[in-house]
Amino acid sequence: MALSSQHVLLPLFFFLSANQVLPQTSNGRVSLGASLFATENSSSWLSQNGEFAFGFRKLRNQDDIFFLLCIWYVKIPDKTIIWCANGDKPAEARSNMVLTPEIGLALTTPLGEELWKSESVDESVANGVMSDEGNFVLEGSNSNKLWESFKNPTDTILPSQVLDMGQVLSSHQSKTNYSKGRFQFRLREDGNVVLNTVNLPSNYANEPYYATNISGESSNPMIATTHIVFNESGYLYVSRGNGEIFNLTQGRVVPTRNYYVRATISFDGIFTQYFHPRNFSSNVSWTPLWSIPDNICISTVVWAGIGVCGYNTICSLKEDKGPKCECLEGYSLINPDDSYGSCKPDFIQGCKEDEITSSGKDAYDIVELRNAGWPGSDYIRIASSTKETCKKSCLNDCLCAVAVLRGGTCWKKRFPLSNGRVDNSRPSIPLIKIRKGNSTILSNHPVTKVIKKNQSGLIRVTLGILSASVCVNFMFLGAICMGFFFIHKKKNERSHSPQEVPESNLRCFSYKELEEATDGFKDELGRGAFGIVYKGFVIQTNASTAVAVKKLSPVLRDGEREFKAELKSIGQTHHKNLVHLLGYCDDGQNRLLVYEFLCNGTLANFLFGDIKPSWNQRCELALGIAKGLLYLHEECYSQIIHCDIKPQNILLDEYNNAKISDFGLAKLLMMNQSRTHTSIRGTKGYVAPEWFRNMAITSKVDVYSFGVVLLEIVCCRRNVDMETGVEGGEILTDWAYDCFREGSLDVLVDYEVDALSDKKRFEIYVMVSLWCVQENPSLRPNMRRVVQMLEGVVEVSAPPCPSPF
Repeated sequence: MALSSQHVLLPLFFFLSANQVLPQTSNGRVSLGASLFATENSSSWLSQNGEFAFGFRKLRNQDDIFFLLCIWYVKIPDKTIIWCANGDKPAEARSNMVLTPEIGLALTTPLGEELWKSESVDESVANGVMSDEGNFVLEGSNSNKLWESFKNPTDTILPSQVLDMGQVLSSHQSKTNYSKGRFQFRLREDGNVVLNTVNLPSNYANEPYYATNISGESSNPMIATTHIVFNESGYLYVSRGNGEIFNLTQGRVVPTRNYYVRATISFDGIFTQYFHPRNFSSNVSWTPLWSIPDNICISTVVWAGIGVCGYNTICSLKEDKGPKCECLEGYSLINPDDSYGSCKPDFIQGCKEDEITSSGKDAYDIVELRNAGWPGSDYIRIASSTKETCKKSCLNDCLCAVAVLRGGTCWKKRFPLSNGRVDNSRPSIPLIKIRKGNSTILSNHPVTKVIKKNQSGLIRVTLGILSASVCVNFMFLGAICMGFFFIHKKKNERSHSPQEVPESNLRCFSYKELEEATDGFKDELGRGAFGIVYKGFVIQTNASTAVAVKKLSPVLRDGEREFKAELKSIGQTHHKNLVHLLGYCDDGQNRLLVYEFLCNGTLANFLFGDIKPSWNQRCELALGIAKGLLYLHEECYSQIIHCDIKPQNILLDEYNNAKISDFGLAKLLMMNQSRTHTSIRGTKGYVAPEWFRNMAITSKVDVYSFGVVLLEIVCCRRNVDMETGVEGGEILTDWAYDCFREGSLDVLVDYEVDALSDKKRFEIYVMVSLWCVQENPSLRPNMRRVVQMLEGVVEVSAPPCPSPF
């Protein structure tokens, strides 16, 4: 039998080896009968321009070597793979792929077992073509396309590729595992593009963690013909059969004649568009142009499955915006090779185990986290709770694995803990229950601290104190007396205890500390009505952190209680579109505020610089500012009216997310926000008319200012610019209404292609801005209504003339 097998396989081997070196024509065509072997240095089929190859790529899995049938970039050093046929079934060495007229492409093992084949075709295949665009095509006798890799995508889409309804980009399982992963990029039946997870091994799609808001359904039956198009210029957009185009590209677009461009959904669920120079002299790599979502840890909430990280984990963002998954303290990975997988407790927990443990609740310690949560794992809510009562409730409950204290409410959670993530915009105190004596607990876990100290340590400390000499005790008492003396001496000076601003996490700095942190207030970042801002560096968690220190203008009152009350209000505001206040200084006549430092400067510099931001970027900025104002007006601890909304007071973080600064300072500097007759807050061009009239000042003054800023964002023009002017010197809001009335809005954006291809949203944003700048405050919408209109949730009617006179 062995001799017979050798006689059969040897002729087959020589037949396939001969076919492997069959010549290709110069136009990238592949003849019938041509084949490729899975070997260390196997040949491949090249496109005519020599930029793409079709063939086998080696994949090492620990001690084993497998091969993938792939398409990749030839001229890039890392040979980036953009399509893969057999990711779920890697081929062993000497496997063979052959081009046949009946099947097309057929991949088999050395023993002839089928691993993969191209889809069935209606007619005989005449030849194959590796195109210059990166698409492998099976052609019929009339050069018609019978099958193509572009219509059977894996994780990447390339320029000139179109995704039809039902076609999906699926992530890989990991960087080295090319089998199908949990994340998808697809076009949904309602015409929206979504990112969602699936519960493997099924294809059941969970609710999306990112979705476009393509609204305005049409009665035109052609609207069902919808595609995702990645055109030759590098733009990614949705095209509908009725001619509507909805741009998906965010940020700038690079010329494809100079750069390779691709868009890929990564194994960790982030969809990113990359570029790579075609001509290069050094070892360059792919550079991201834009990606979605902005924060996958917070975006990905799956109620019937796991999020970006597995069960019993916490997701936080890395510097490259990718997710970092960590097991809870006292937990470890079920599969040590899968850092994004689920974790298991390294101790036994449950009601049965507690019954046989005589110590009961005393068998557990509590580990405290900061600003983390597990949506979907709640089973009990306890209102009006403190940290101590929340902790005791979890310790006394054998079902409780974690309790989270947020806003005075205790949420008790049980296994498995899903969708774990760090969310600094929602301050919380999670309390993790772990069994005592657990040898796997790490005392230097990056985000935790053990609340309950080891009792043996306390005993040692107590014995040390009791055994101290009488002399040492007298010295100790003397130190206490000295301390009381200095406290009494400084009783009229400002105290620097953070507890002076109750119910906040603000750090109290001395003036000397901030003087040293700013190197003598040397590096000025800007100045305005509220004071001067300097860049500095402070020590936080053993690391130097860049901060912005605002030296407040002299205040009219010395009331310490009022100052602390306003600081409390500001300190309790937490929103992703607000600049975070870190601390303060109240040292005699010196009052300073310490904010997070935002590296990308002001919205004014971003909008009115030499390079025009993309339409999508501008829309995201506008919506972020609106949401920040909505939080200040309706959702924070007590209402805050900003009084000076303008592009200079809106800062951008490293990802160009908009964050409102200087909120709350109007009240902090003796501003009566309910009514004024003498003091006008704000900046020329952004000030609401009621500041100049005998009218009450309400949150509608911010709505007016936002309307001006929104129009500046849409048009990338200043509202008042005496040097360049707008249409003969008219201010932008007046000119915009004239353009709206005359139906010539396209001139507002200088006929920008991206904005005009998103014409419905463009028109909505202009109309919203005109509603916001109505002279009559009662006609202006509140910020909740503004957000709803910008998101397309409610209809926007045609606005009247903002200034009827």
